[in-house]
Amino acid sequence: MYKIVKKQKLNDAVVLMEIEAPFIARKVLPGQFIIFRIDEQGERIPVTVADYDREKGTITLIVQTVGRSTIMLGQMNEGEALLDVVGPLGIPTHLDGLKKVCVIGGGVGCAIAYPQAKALHNAGAHVDMIAGFRSKDIVIIEDEMRAVADNLYVMTDDGTYGEKGLVTNKLQQLLDEGNEYDAVIAIGPVIMMKFVAATTKPHGIKTIVSLNPIMIDGTGMCGGCRVTVGGETKFACVDGPDFDGHLVDFDELMKRNGTNKEQERHDCENCRMRSVYNA
Repeated sequence: MYKIVKKQKLNDAVVLMEIEAPFIARKVLPGQFIIFRIDEQGERIPVTVADYDREKGTITLIVQTVGRSTIMLGQMNEGEALLDVVGPLGIPTHLDGLKKVCVIGGGVGCAIAYPQAKALHNAGAHVDMIAGFRSKDIVIIEDEMRAVADNLYVMTDDGTYGEKGLVTNKLQQLLDEGNEYDAVIAIGPVIMMKFVAATTKPHGIKTIVSLNPIMIDGTGMCGGCRVTVGGETKFACVDGPDFDGHLVDFDELMKRNGTNKEQERHDCENCRMRSVYNA
């Protein structure tokens, strides 16, 4: 059992959980993920590790409560425990040798981009970070991101906080100003990563994206997380989750991610109805 030692609501749809997982905390690196199950009837949900404390033996997860299992996780409290937490899974992000990097997070993707920026900052690299949100009320971990970035640019679609515009608007501005990056790391909605890659491609800048396909077992056996990269089939759980953004078939990924959307909506509504009934 994996005890929840800290719970913090970051906004109406995003929750932070710090969980006791000493064996995972001892080995996990930025870019890797875990798969959790709440109970024996629960589905297996992959979540990238947002932070870790090797001394305390804990890992931090930041989860958007949009589906049945993540809503159930958000309803759990400190002192309760998850049945399973498996990891670390996936290949850590390759950060060696990078001296100047632009790290881009979109929405809850900022929680995944944060450990990348933190590792680069701790290694002495110059880090520009762009964090994009729809509006001010869903901004998360701003202080944490600011602490690990030489420059943090907060963008909102509606202009209610930071600068108005998309993350690609700020990225293009930084490139036009002459910034030369060893790499751009983009983590967030698939459509965002697609257009970040399109922005960097004319400049020949290495672009790393973290993909989020449908995933079940996390070991490459089920094949559910297959993605097309450079015309070849890859499995995000064992070959990724990081890939060259200029080679990813984003349109195919978006189509596959929407396969179970109607079933997810139905399950989510039932979960919320049970929560109201049991309140």
